[in-house]
Amino acid sequence: MSRSFQTALGDGRARLAKAGVENAERDALRLLAHAAGWDVGRLSIELGQPIASDIAARFDHAIAQRAAGRPVAKITGWRDFWAGRFRVTDDVLDPRPDTETLIEAALQHPFQRVLDLGTGSGCIVLSLLAERPAATGVGCDISPAALDVARANAADHGLGTRVSFVQSDWFSAIEGRFDLVVSNPPYIALDEMADLAIEVRAHDPFCALSDGGDGLGAYRSIAAGIGRVLRPHGMVLVEIGPSQGAAVAQLFQNAGLTEIAVLPDLDGRDRVVCAKAPRIW
Repeated sequence: MSRSFQTALGDGRARLAKAGVENAERDALRLLAHAAGWDVGRLSIELGQPIASDIAARFDHAIAQRAAGRPVAKITGWRDFWAGRFRVTDDVLDPRPDTETLIEAALQHPFQRVLDLGTGSGCIVLSLLAERPAATGVGCDISPAALDVARANAADHGLGTRVSFVQSDWFSAIEGRFDLVVSNPPYIALDEMADLAIEVRAHDPFCALSDGGDGLGAYRSIAAGIGRVLRPHGMVLVEIGPSQGAAVAQLFQNAGLTEIAVLPDLDGRDRVVCAKAPRIW
């Protein structure tokens, strides 16, 4: 007798729970919907129906990957972020809800041209452009593979004509000036990497997580080069680790930026440092 979707879901949930996966119910549901090629709403209607062997095989494979620590987004190939759905691969950081704090803060400021440093999947610059139909943007990354993912996401969102992607080591290949500069740079100190969850440590690119040093290297590079690309009275906003607010704020102050603020995420942890360019650099 063939299994039903409900039985398969229960089996998958139990395997994930045994492996110590948090939110086993949610992850099993998402993976079963992915295996079936449906959204979760349709799956809830079909739970009593027999599950086809090919769907069951795909689901069992997905559950095995998740039980081994692979994140759901890297299994399904996408992640919902802000108001859109973005492709993710092993070549890019898996977007996380904390980063939406950066989007929300950036949208408090007017801009016509935005630069996203270390763009990865492109989810930050693309989310901002989707909210500002008259704006254009540039996303840069040192990784050609990451830029391929960002370009695919731009095409998916119909933003390919309003954004360009450039291979660049921070500002090295960036031309022109911008009203807004944003970044979610690598900020995990090397000696903290071992403490990260396996979903992060083993499946996000190392260069998107850590600078290989004290976690402040990217902010030093941004502070050193920001005067060349930020227009007078333009804004720079960067995501930070929860203990880095004071250090990053000091770097920005030393760079001549003004109106520096450290903003919290929804859990009350320091998450974003924002600063304004002076009228005259």
